[in-house]
Amino acid sequence: MLESLGPRDAAETSIMEEAFSRAFGDLALEEVLSLREGTAWRHFSGGGVARYADLLSIAVLDAYLRTDGARSPRIAMADDSREGSAGVPEHEFTLPDGRVDLPRLLRRFDAGASLVASQFHETHPPLGRFCRGLEKLFLHGCQTNIYLTPPQAQGFRTHFDTHDVLVLQVSGRKRWRVWDGQALENPTRRTPWPGHMAPEGAPNLVMLEPGDALYIPRGVMHDAATEPGEPSLHITVGLLEPSWAQALRSLIDSEEVANTALRQAVPTWRLAEPEALAGLLEAMAEKLRGLTTAGHAERLSMLLLDQLAHDRQPLPARGLFLDELTEDAPMRLADGMHHHLAIGPDGQASLHWTCGEIALAAHEAAWLEPLTDGATAAELGEGALEFMRRLRRDGLLEAAV
Repeated sequence: MLESLGPRDAAETSIMEEAFSRAFGDLALEEVLSLREGTAWRHFSGGGVARYADLLSIAVLDAYLRTDGARSPRIAMADDSREGSAGVPEHEFTLPDGRVDLPRLLRRFDAGASLVASQFHETHPPLGRFCRGLEKLFLHGCQTNIYLTPPQAQGFRTHFDTHDVLVLQVSGRKRWRVWDGQALENPTRRTPWPGHMAPEGAPNLVMLEPGDALYIPRGVMHDAATEPGEPSLHITVGLLEPSWAQALRSLIDSEEVANTALRQAVPTWRLAEPEALAGLLEAMAEKLRGLTTAGHAERLSMLLLDQLAHDRQPLPARGLFLDELTEDAPMRLADGMHHHLAIGPDGQASLHWTCGEIALAAHEAAWLEPLTDGATAAELGEGALEFMRRLRRDGLLEAAV
């Protein structure tokens, strides 16, 4: 059984609500969840306030390009005016070992190519915190790609993404064209791009100003270009929602060890017989029915949460050194670490997190609820101080302010 320590709990509201407010403004939570479940795009006006200026700047990118971390494929370039693919070949702006060749990159940028910095949340803490807040809300992974486009230029051609995206306009202005509906229904990373697909109907024109946001569901065609006179800097947040195919693959893989029915051989030697297809249909239905119990639903939820914790970068609530934790110091479960409490079929509780599982005695599992809001070891009782010290060493506890 899963005991939620998820996005609605008090210990996590600060990082989650901060990200929610930045991303969706005054929109109600249920409206946002409904948006995620549909196929409609939406523009959020920033009201003239540069809401994302503290998340990123051109100066931050300039500094990053002068570090050894600026390498291909993390750094890429795109130019719509190129023949064939809009992606600029790496050899035109990198050294043989993959490091950015900054003088040549700047020349390509001056000539109209857009700069693309992928997965920038992994190297820039403000974006890492923002993504973690959205992950706490949606319980799936998030990533950021950065696009700096020179004046009067376009990076990528009209296309759709295979996951939902949220565009945050940091500085400058960018003119977007967005088409209604999905050009391809529910595409995923495994869905082949169908060649030179042309959008249908007239596009909706949206001018993004600093502080504006644009939500575009997967499969929705779009493109963007800058205006004359100023560059545009925006963050594209990739909302990496799992598909049912991905989720069911995980469930079947996890079930194979213990589920003897799934380990049975497929009788391929009977495929030439007249009743082969009917037999396959009956067998498939039987195997799938065996995966539809309440226990399997709980197992799937655990797999998805475990995947989130394992895939995303840990953000422990500690540095290289720790002060001594005392009995009267109020602590809470760390805001930035993915974790969840699970109770196995045998009643054994465990705390699942990035580095695996921590087995818990019944009284330790009971301590997690008060630690969600904040509690002291003295309040929890005998043995709590050592338990809290263990969690704190792993970065799972932080000071409750």
